Amino acid sequence: MLWLSGLLGLLLISITAGVMLGPVAISPEAVWGIIVSKVPFVNAWITAEWTPAHEHIVWDIRLPRVLLGAVVGAGLSIVGVAIQALVRNSLADPFILGVSSGASVGATLVILFGAFSVFGQYALSLAAFLGALVSIVLVFMLAQVNKRISTARLLLAGIAISMILSAVTSFIVISAPREEGIRNALYWLMGSLAGGTWGNLSIPLASLVIVFLFLWFQSRSLNLLLMGEETAATLGMNIDQFRKILLVITALLTGVLVAVSGAIGFVGLMIPHIVRLLIGSDHKRVLPVSALLGAVFLIWADIGARLIAAPEEMPIGILTALCGGPFFIWLLRRSTYSFGSES
Repeated sequence: MLWLSGLLGLLLISITAGVMLGPVAISPEAVWGIIVSKVPFVNAWITAEWTPAHEHIVWDIRLPRVLLGAVVGAGLSIVGVAIQALVRNSLADPFILGVSSGASVGATLVILFGAFSVFGQYALSLAAFLGALVSIVLVFMLAQVNKRISTARLLLAGIAISMILSAVTSFIVISAPREEGIRNALYWLMGSLAGGTWGNLSIPLASLVIVFLFLWFQSRSLNLLLMGEETAATLGMNIDQFRKILLVITALLTGVLVAVSGAIGFVGLMIPHIVRLLIGSDHKRVLPVSALLGAVFLIWADIGARLIAAPEEMPIGILTALCGGPFFIWLLRRSTYSFGSES
């Protein structure tokens, strides 16, 4: 509870800072005044002491973007928790294992060529989900040796599938008929929250809540996975069925998140590992703490992306890669980098 309380406070501070900071500085009093003024029955007690321009910046531009960053950071973190438990290895990550690359293939087909247009506003999320599902199934199949996951095969299969799908994405981009579309797609592929609007927030938020609740209620099963397949089966767990469910829901959430933010790497690798170092491996604790810490991390990464190269905006994927790359190397250099019963 101490961790959760501290992180909730830090999340509120981060949201406030994310909305305040930018080319136009806005005071925290104005930020929360504008937010509270949108709450029914409470707004009658609020006196507007801000300009219409400030209200537009806070409510229509910055706040939905910051909230989207929190949702994406939390979602990528719990996906990382689930995948690391699934394969019992702390090097696993939706970006490293090619899941994000698969989602990018589907998303770029929609962005540049209008694929799946029959599904309307859900086309992007659906295409990204299908791409993520195909990629994670391929990696999982290639990583198995006698129905057991090999760490070396897992990493090699993930890198191989990620490279292949990245090449496919690049081919799709250069085949696009419009130069402006190519520019937008390349910027999106490096990760960005610039498209954060209230309309883009509902589907990722709903997917995050559903997947989080499922994983949290299945925390005992996730703990059993860390003990090894034989132990889990002895304790009455249907491993094959649970694995298939995890594959689908992790692909679902990754696809939805990639559809709105692009491929943001290493969040699902760093955050769960840091949380396990701090509070242990019990998933009933790891999941909520990872979600909150991931939300805080990505909000501040987005703040950095907006301010470092101001007035231009740096793709957020560059900053997460600069943080995650050295972290990944540190994990590789450790004497042991897996957890559970596998070394």
